[in-house]
Amino acid sequence: MSEPASISLGIASRYATALFELAREAAVLPALEADTTALADTLANSADLRSVIASPLIGREDQGRAISAIAAKLAVTPLMANTLALMADKRRLFVLPQLLANLADRIAAEKGEVTAEVTAAQALTAAQTKKLAETLKASVGKTVKLNTTVDESLIGGLVVKLGSTMIDTSVKAKLAALQNAMKEVG
Repeated sequence: MSEPASISLGIASRYATALFELAREAAVLPALEADTTALADTLANSADLRSVIASPLIGREDQGRAISAIAAKLAVTPLMANTLALMADKRRLFVLPQLLANLADRIAAEKGEVTAEVTAAQALTAAQTKKLAETLKASVGKTVKLNTTVDESLIGGLVVKLGSTMIDTSVKAKLAALQNAMKEVG
């Protein structure tokens, strides 16, 4: 990891720890989770917002006004609004994506949840999604939230990433393994 990325993660982690602990003490973790999700969605859908928080050319007052307007529009909790205002004042809004990811991880861990990244060759039905979540829950022992995406290049099957574990049952991977085996023989 590069040094600036490491520094950004450290900054984000400190803010996330403080915000999470304050929310837990005040028993407002569900509200913090809603704020985190709303801000992450807004950030993902707005290139302008990403530019505002990342640009060193935009002054702290302008960043503060922009993030305050977004916080008001999303009706975030005072705790989150104050944290965002502090980050703007300290010129730390550039770590907002890492902060939100860190908070989401902490909240999920507190709830006993893990997130699995699932890539399928075609969209999964509700029954398939439910069965996969139940199977993963049985193997992990925690509630599993699925983030599913579709990648038709897999031809068939699934690729499941759960923490540091990856399970690849795709036809594409099986064909690649067969191709490698054929190279060894010939």
